Amino acid sequence: MKIKAKKSLGQNFLIDRNIIKKIVEVGEITSQDTILEIGAGTGNLTEFIVNKKPQKFFVIEKDHRLIEILKQKFKDKVIIINNDILKVREELISEKKLIVFGNLPYNISTKILSKWITNKSKKNWYKCFILMFQKEVADRIIAEVNTKNYGRLSILSSWKLKIEKITDINSSCFYPKPKIKSTLLKFTPKNDYFQIKNSKNLETITKVLFNQRRKMIKKSLNSIFKNRIDIAKKLNLNLNLRPQNLSPELYYEITREYENLIK
Repeated sequence: MKIKAKKSLGQNFLIDRNIIKKIVEVGEITSQDTILEIGAGTGNLTEFIVNKKPQKFFVIEKDHRLIEILKQKFKDKVIIINNDILKVREELISEKKLIVFGNLPYNISTKILSKWITNKSKKNWYKCFILMFQKEVADRIIAEVNTKNYGRLSILSSWKLKIEKITDINSSCFYPKPKIKSTLLKFTPKNDYFQIKNSKNLETITKVLFNQRRKMIKKSLNSIFKNRIDIAKKLNLNLNLRPQNLSPELYYEITREYENLIK
């Protein structure tokens, strides 16, 4: 029986077994690992993960219709959490670091990733993320400085994470078939990242600057710092550059100066 996908939940079920196999291989699952899958759907990816025999396997699924299917299919091999991923505190799921798999709903994929990056828990709760995004979103996540796709999402994503593009995935690999391609990315935590007191301050800085993407940064910085010239000298910052010309590291440094200003 085919389950009708809900548009409201952004559902597109992955059905291509070769792609599913590749995704699972990227995770390098061992019998000592604890897994978290976001949006298991009808359990196509879940089945391949179960076959790897991880120590523990948690699944988060919001759609009540799919819960019974997953329970019948996998019995006690998975622990099912019937909840909205945006409301779940992932750091409380397991004592062990999680390998996270997810064919993320297109309509909330950036919200989910941002939530995980800005998680204020002192505990590093994940080993890696292996996630599918709409290709257009993935291109923004991995964009390099001085490119058209580079922006706020690129800067936030590369703050705490190392990002690797695995492969693009054709729409024919899903049911129902979406109108766009997807991309599989792997994220691993950086051992050392720039210390920012509050991620909201980074979001503020990137928002102010990228709201005037085509303008030189001196105008935008003037709205934040009265002493923009001093800040520019301290950071060796060319005020005639545009937002897409600044490296992520420069955004983190500007954020630190902003935090010193507002403390």
